[in-house]
Amino acid sequence: MAPGSRYPIPAQTHRVEEEIKRSRFITTLGYTPTVEAARDFIAQVSAEFADASHNCWAYVVGPPGSTAQVGMSDAGEPHGTAGRPMLTVLLHSGVGDVTAVVTRYFGGTLLGKGGLVKAYSGGVQLALASLPTVEKVPTVTLQVVLDYAAVTPVKRLLPAYEAEILDEGYAAQVTYRLKVPEEQASPLVQALTELTHGQAEVDVLG
Repeated sequence: MAPGSRYPIPAQTHRVEEEIKRSRFITTLGYTPTVEAARDFIAQVSAEFADASHNCWAYVVGPPGSTAQVGMSDAGEPHGTAGRPMLTVLLHSGVGDVTAVVTRYFGGTLLGKGGLVKAYSGGVQLALASLPTVEKVPTVTLQVVLDYAAVTPVKRLLPAYEAEILDEGYAAQVTYRLKVPEEQASPLVQALTELTHGQAEVDVLG
């Protein structure tokens, strides 16, 4: 995915529950834009279900399918039966910045390795199927300094680039702080330069 691409992220924390051979599986999905946020979310859910047999987890930080920042744990289940299958489902989900915790209350019937893989990956699939998502739009902040004569044409130009004025200052010249989607930043800078015949000063603040 190109930098600045938009992608779906969880709109809120979302939970589903199912029973498989008397074991209760509770899957909780959350929006986690950083590895710290993912770890905090895992700790929070694990604390909520501190009495559970297992709290297995997996996370993907970054755009859907990106493996730069991922993590997983079987949390005491047989190796490879929980964390890895959960991570595989997340990586193919088309959703980014997401953490899944599957909590298991053991019901007395062993599921076997295949059964566990199916239960843990199935829990994540089930939760994803009904997960509300929103679009994440990476943005940058621009500072623009221009002459008063350019104010009206510049204000007319901004909506086409989805630019939002965060604040404005009026002195000898006009200063705007703009929030703009990352992918629109350089086209907007170009448009401002053309519109003001190179008079506008534009700085990227981050």
